[in-house]
Amino acid sequence: MPSNKSRGLNVAFVEEGSITMKFGLHFFPDVSPEERPADLLFEDYLKIVDLVDQFGFEFVRIVEHYFEAYGGYSPNPLIYLAAASQRTKKARMIPGALLPVFSHPLKMAGEIGMLDAISKGRMDVAFARAFLPHEFTRFGISIDESRARFDEGVEVVRRLLEAEDVSYKGDFVQFENVTSLPRPTQKPRPPIWLAVLSTPQSFSEAGRKGYGIMANPLSGARMTNLLKLYRDAWREAGHPGEGRVMISFRMFCDEDGDRARKLFQGPVMAHLRALVAAATVTEGWGTGKSNKDYPGYEKILDHLKSETYEHQIESGSVWAGTPQEIRDQIERYYDQVGGFDYVSLNGLPYTMPRELVEGSLRLFAEQVIPFFTKSVKAA
Repeated sequence: MPSNKSRGLNVAFVEEGSITMKFGLHFFPDVSPEERPADLLFEDYLKIVDLVDQFGFEFVRIVEHYFEAYGGYSPNPLIYLAAASQRTKKARMIPGALLPVFSHPLKMAGEIGMLDAISKGRMDVAFARAFLPHEFTRFGISIDESRARFDEGVEVVRRLLEAEDVSYKGDFVQFENVTSLPRPTQKPRPPIWLAVLSTPQSFSEAGRKGYGIMANPLSGARMTNLLKLYRDAWREAGHPGEGRVMISFRMFCDEDGDRARKLFQGPVMAHLRALVAAATVTEGWGTGKSNKDYPGYEKILDHLKSETYEHQIESGSVWAGTPQEIRDQIERYYDQVGGFDYVSLNGLPYTMPRELVEGSLRLFAEQVIPFFTKSVKAA
């Protein structure tokens, strides 16, 4: 085990006795039927899940999106996670994440209870605000109601999971004396996560409510400030500990660093193009319009359009290279933002043969994961 100094990790954190970073796999289909049929894609995905316990990954995630190549193969994450839960005996099942704006809370609560039972209590619940205008348009829901519907949906599902004989009268949902079945296997309910992007209010509210957060790797200084808001709100609300922070990264590992970066460039940029395409469908962010619930999103789109592969590696959002290079990338970003607990790896591109993907995950599991999860002593 390298010394604390060579690791570059926060010594105070190490002195607590161990590094508790957890690594999991984030399945994100960014593919059209012309590129790869769904049955073959999910066959490959599930064969990779077969390796999760062996490789030491601790959770499996998949997104919820609709209609377009950007995630459209996964309109219901719980279906895939139910199948995945039967291919691993240890890993937790985490939707990445459910979109309450497009589903009735009564239905969501029952389906969550069902997966918690099927997985024998290995489910986490995760919610996100939808952000793609085309999804709102096609579902016939106003994007101006996004935050209100999200807040209400999360609150209703939480109540239904925690208690029986629930009544609720809100702006979008009303019901009386409902007990959701099946009851959660975990008591009082599975852990809850909220997906956050860049809005300070989202980070603060998640901390205040005691929920974990799922984030994308923004620039170091910006992420540091947002995580501080989250942790401050968490502590001020009286929750124990420092909260739970999951950050998603794209990853490809190879013994030859140059080959890893070359092989991964196509999939990374294809994913980015799929996102930009989905964000500009119908009345998308490409029209230059902003929205009170999504301040600055049109500027984010401008940034994504100009983003380069090299900058994504430099900024730390993409990890590509040898095990040592990736360990260095993890350390740098960890130190920049003040630490995080969970790493969600999106390194499963449909354009690569499964053998290459498995080789990358195996090398990462053997030479990167132990570096950040074994107990270490302070120098």
